[in-house]
Amino acid sequence: MIRHHISFSNPLTHFLDITLSIPGKTQQELYLQLPAWRPGRYELQHFAQKLRGVTASANGHAIPVRKVTKDKWLVEAGGAETVEIRYSFYARQMDGGGSWLDEEQLYLNGINCLMAVEGREQEPQLLQLHLPDDWQIACGLKETERHTLQATNYDQLVDSPLIASATLQQETYTVAGIPFHIWIQGDCRPDWERIKKDFEAFTQEQLEVFGDFPVADYHYLNEILPYRFYHGVEHSNSTVITLGQGELLMTPALYKEFLGVSSHELFHTWNVKQIRPKEMLPYDFTGENYFRTGYVAEGVTTYYGDYMLARSGVFSATQYFEELNTTLQRYFADYGHHHLSVADSSFDLWLDGYKPGIPDRKVSIYIQGALTALLLDLQLRQATSNAASLDTVMRHLWEEYGKRANGYSEEDYENLVLRIGGEDFRSYFEQYIYGTSPIEQALDEALHYIGCTLQAEENPLLYERLFGFKVVADNQLTKVSAIAPDSPASTVLSVDDELVAVNGRKLEQNLQPLLADLYLGQTMELTLFRNKQLRQVKLQPGQQTFYTRYTVAKRADATTEEKQNFQLWLKQEF
Repeated sequence: MIRHHISFSNPLTHFLDITLSIPGKTQQELYLQLPAWRPGRYELQHFAQKLRGVTASANGHAIPVRKVTKDKWLVEAGGAETVEIRYSFYARQMDGGGSWLDEEQLYLNGINCLMAVEGREQEPQLLQLHLPDDWQIACGLKETERHTLQATNYDQLVDSPLIASATLQQETYTVAGIPFHIWIQGDCRPDWERIKKDFEAFTQEQLEVFGDFPVADYHYLNEILPYRFYHGVEHSNSTVITLGQGELLMTPALYKEFLGVSSHELFHTWNVKQIRPKEMLPYDFTGENYFRTGYVAEGVTTYYGDYMLARSGVFSATQYFEELNTTLQRYFADYGHHHLSVADSSFDLWLDGYKPGIPDRKVSIYIQGALTALLLDLQLRQATSNAASLDTVMRHLWEEYGKRANGYSEEDYENLVLRIGGEDFRSYFEQYIYGTSPIEQALDEALHYIGCTLQAEENPLLYERLFGFKVVADNQLTKVSAIAPDSPASTVLSVDDELVAVNGRKLEQNLQPLLADLYLGQTMELTLFRNKQLRQVKLQPGQQTFYTRYTVAKRADATTEEKQNFQLWLKQEF
């Protein structure tokens, strides 16, 4: 059995000492591979940059080890029965995919730092942790002995994050005989009864979509932080959620985020951990795993995350629409949907999918993926008179691909939708998945089926609506952050311009009030710094407006049948 031993001497340095013991083979050479990325974030992260001092020994003597790629090592084993590899890892990244060590806890994502022995990835792996006696471990792996965890293979080992500390809080709820463990590390006061009630409700609703659960138990590993933060990452039978700030956990705003990310990550247990694109079955941790179905893996999951909260009654319809309207605002605030499809943006995750990138180049697979999932759900319900929905698609994906451990292609997904909804759905893929057609009209028509509409509202911020630019402001600076194409601002302003004054009046977080005093159609003179040079520009509003805000709302004239369709969709009264 391959063994990974982890210890530390001074937690304030954040360095872990790792020993990898490789027994039972007498080969001349060993290759060790550290992952270059992690599932759940499809970009290269080059974890090897956080390793220090890689050495090898056998029979008590040093043996040669050298790098052959940025994250692969060759060990001259010389036929030794057991080889030991030693190195240190810097654990100081507190987010859903990182690792962290301090005097209070060890939070570890094994994929950051545990090496695979090439050719022996399917062998059992043991993880031994040298921890203070009073620390307990929260992890999806079972403890075979005190502070010792065992995985069936390397993939399970690195897909099972852990939190170890003396201050973990834990509660368990059960749905369909399956235990779901909620672990909390951090300074907060959870209302456990409310949390368990709400978690049980959305878990039950998700189980009803698929019929059964892929794993025997599940662990929510929550790092509740003393500062504002939001991140979650899915794993085979667990998730890590980093959220803050802790004293606000049970307030409406943060508790809503806690529920939303937890529901999203649980849905991933089926969708992407089991129902997986064929390009990632199995994962290749050495480099990019390009795939064009991120709109299914992440977009559909984003849609279902909040949708399940509404269908289970945890969110009211009003609360759900607030979340949906936030998604719409984010979509229409970026003109990237005119330039790159959601399928192509999925492929480009590996290029710049998690960065702002250049203006208006791409779309968010989470945002546009969620909206196209909503559109598909409603269109399927209408085309089949509520006999089928996106639930039907997801259940088929689970039965035909997830359960059978077969990866699906984008053609498989499209053909499945066509099989359920009919050939007319080919245009859905051509226009909104592979193309860049505007979604507004189609979404409005689909919403009419459930008695709702997509409302266009004038943007109340005059600088956005009339002149076509956005700003970010703090106590010191007001900077241009985005510019609408073909707007008055597009000919005279540049991103990162520092705005100083409007019509001679100093800006002090008062841009909107100053513009409100202008007559509509009046020219605005802006004083600004660009590249440390003082400039003055003039903006004249035209007939067109920009950054229109869209919201979903119930129609006053909704028919009885449409109200029934709404209830079938959301499981709530209209």
